[in-house]
Amino acid sequence: MTTVIAINGSPRKTWNTATLLEHALKGAQSAGAETELVHLYDLDYQGCTSCFSCKQIGGKSYGKCATKDDLTPLLQRIDSADALVLGSPIYVGTPTGEVRSFIERLTFPYLVYDPEHSSLFSRKMPVGVIYTMGVDDARLKETGYEAQFQLTGMLLARIFGASEYLTVTDTLQFKDYSKYVSSAFDPVAKARRHREVFPKDCKKAFEMGKRLAKGLPG
Repeated sequence: MTTVIAINGSPRKTWNTATLLEHALKGAQSAGAETELVHLYDLDYQGCTSCFSCKQIGGKSYGKCATKDDLTPLLQRIDSADALVLGSPIYVGTPTGEVRSFIERLTFPYLVYDPEHSSLFSRKMPVGVIYTMGVDDARLKETGYEAQFQLTGMLLARIFGASEYLTVTDTLQFKDYSKYVSSAFDPVAKARRHREVFPKDCKKAFEMGKRLAKGLPG
């Protein structure tokens, strides 16, 4: 059976990013896949330590991360999975630190230091990424976030064979804006968008999950 693993890179387990990932997994399930959702903030791990054990000729850790922590069994499961979907909110202009550390540990061992920058990953595994953010579509273009998303997509496609991403903008940060310093936002408009547009974003996530389960594209 096809296995799809979703990685929640948000500290929240029931908010925007997690909800979208759950819809992506429902899409994968609709295509007959077995699914798993992992919350990165539940795990104790660190990013790449630049030990280069994964690159050492004849080394016992060649092609795999030598660091042993809570991320190790997850990386092992991903190595045999059929598809992966990663979700992260944008914090201070980038995905969360946990996501960055995860991507380092996930991709670097497979990347070969040869002229072709080839991959040690033994097969094709489609990867989807869902980004959530409080900025609206206009602000998204102004910030240049898309270039960052495309660069990550290129890396994932190089390592695993195929990648796509979904941006979900102008999200609802909290239920009661009156409790926080947040005058940059219109709480009424935020609530309306969450009510009217976010369900459409969830549908997009569902379709992504279905595509991932089928191997992309579609």
